[in-house]
Amino acid sequence: MSLLSRSSVRYLLQHRLQLILSVLGVSLGVAVVLSIDLAIQSAQAGFRVSAESVSGRATHVIVSDGGYVDESLVASLRIDYDLAAVAPVVEGFGSSPSIPGRAIRILGVDPFLEGPFRPYVAGGASGLDVSRILTTRTGVILGERLASTAGVAEGDTLSVLVEGESWDLPVVDLIKPTDELTRSGLSDVLLMDISGAQEILRVSGKLSRIDLRIEDGVNSLAEVREALPASVSLQRAGTRTETMSGMIAAFDVNLTALSLLALVYGMFLIYNSVTFSVVQRRGILGRLRALGVTRHEILRMILVEALWIGLAGVVIGLTLGFFLAQGLVGMVTATINDLYFSVAVERVELEPLIVIKSVLLGVGATLLAALPPALEASGANPRMAALRSEVEARARVLVPVAAGIGAVLCVIGAAVLLIPTRSLSVSFTALFLVITGLALLTPAGTLMITRAIGPVVRMLGGTLGVMAVRGVGNSLSRTAPAVAALVVAVSVTVGLGVMIQSFRGTLSQWLDGTLQADIYVSLPGPSASRATGTLWPDLVDDFVSHPEVAGHSTYRGFDLIRGEDAFRLIALELDPRGESSFDFIEGRAEDVMAGFRAGSGVIVSEPYAYRRGVGVGDMVELTATSGVVEVPVLGVFYDYGSEQGA
Repeated sequence: MSLLSRSSVRYLLQHRLQLILSVLGVSLGVAVVLSIDLAIQSAQAGFRVSAESVSGRATHVIVSDGGYVDESLVASLRIDYDLAAVAPVVEGFGSSPSIPGRAIRILGVDPFLEGPFRPYVAGGASGLDVSRILTTRTGVILGERLASTAGVAEGDTLSVLVEGESWDLPVVDLIKPTDELTRSGLSDVLLMDISGAQEILRVSGKLSRIDLRIEDGVNSLAEVREALPASVSLQRAGTRTETMSGMIAAFDVNLTALSLLALVYGMFLIYNSVTFSVVQRRGILGRLRALGVTRHEILRMILVEALWIGLAGVVIGLTLGFFLAQGLVGMVTATINDLYFSVAVERVELEPLIVIKSVLLGVGATLLAALPPALEASGANPRMAALRSEVEARARVLVPVAAGIGAVLCVIGAAVLLIPTRSLSVSFTALFLVITGLALLTPAGTLMITRAIGPVVRMLGGTLGVMAVRGVGNSLSRTAPAVAALVVAVSVTVGLGVMIQSFRGTLSQWLDGTLQADIYVSLPGPSASRATGTLWPDLVDDFVSHPEVAGHSTYRGFDLIRGEDAFRLIALELDPRGESSFDFIEGRAEDVMAGFRAGSGVIVSEPYAYRRGVGVGDMVELTATSGVVEVPVLGVFYDYGSEQGA
């Protein structure tokens, strides 16, 4: 080990608290970045693997905007159009007391038609006998992971709640896939015969979709599309999965931006720590330069110190991040289930690319933060390197330069924010430019404030107070980074607090205006915020005919996916007293509701109008049994219940 390396190690060991704080700054930043990335990636991977296992080897699917496809279409496709690879599918969700807080995907299939699509069903995977679900009414086959989680085995019964009704389903067999991908994909799947699935989901004669395998040169897509009724559409397999995954893009960007902000705080801490270490060793560095140590060697010594700090912080951060992700993935999954779609995540998997990204960010941020003080220490000549005043003189010279750059960054960031774009990434980039600009303006602001409060401090604190205030301005190389870090932390905290409080207030007002009924009745489902079940008509009649019920409104909602577009279609039978629950942004309330009652158009939510650029008088497309129809927009109302719009 060289003398420079020994000197560096000795200094770090003599200043353990400073070293610990530096490592802690890096490790916390890396941990937050890694945990958020792993949580989001695990949720997306869980949904994608489950969807791929369920869709199997289908190349295309037939779906309906209305939610269900008539099962008679299967025979027509096989007989009239000579399509051999056709498989009907019924799909829904339920829950089980054995697995609280987790949705179970119910998959109804025809085992005789599954050969080209899902080998684990048709191929007798691991000794699977699919005939048992044909001979046992409402019999189910579970993946071995789901069975283990629910604590059931072959021959037991699994209690499942579907559409508000409890079913005791016999477990007739277990799927034991040989590959990990299928094993993970089936971790939330309950397999049934199609008739049994139709019975418990109460969709007799209906299908969720029809899976197809269309080989090149056999039947053109155009011919298949021409054979379909106007109420259904042919889509490439995976389109719906990609669209649903894209729904959480904004959620992903928000969390990623917050995680990177945590890393920025770590960079401030590293910069301050390395600057302080350079200041403490000015005398030693000056003597080393006088003894012949080159500028390059000084620069390398300080950067190597920072590198070791960064590596130590990364190792600790990766460990902390993995354990933090274990808890965070549950919250991320719950949010996705409530706002977007049902997804189940068994465990967090370490993704190599995410780990590499976290390592590069941690080490790169550390070296970047350490570079300015390292360059300053290596740039001084031997005589001036030992002088403390030289450091502050250089810092004073750089104040106007930093202020100028900061002002330019603030102007650029503000200008970018004024650009009419819907990209969250662009907006966050602009905000980071503003934050960086304000941080660079901090030294100049610190000098101005210390000069302004000098007379007041003299009257209140006397000579000691004046010395303290002047010390802040005379030691900008140390105080400015600390003040800048505090400015950024306080400004972000205040900004987020004001934003959240403002949203809470607005949401509270919206809820007070929207939720005007005394009692709301819906079926339990996999999501706490999205009513997906259908109440029985006789149950509805019992409620509305009760003598204590003065009025009622009925609601039916569908989550529709059309190509790359996803939104919620809602049908309302609205009580006149409930019309005031709509707060319209566009359109006069009386005129809008009169047209709505007459069935002359639709009303759309603010998210729907914003995402699709529509307003009052514009036309929107809806799919009816006769085909696609265009209806006018009567009004646009405030809504916080659906990000995709309704």
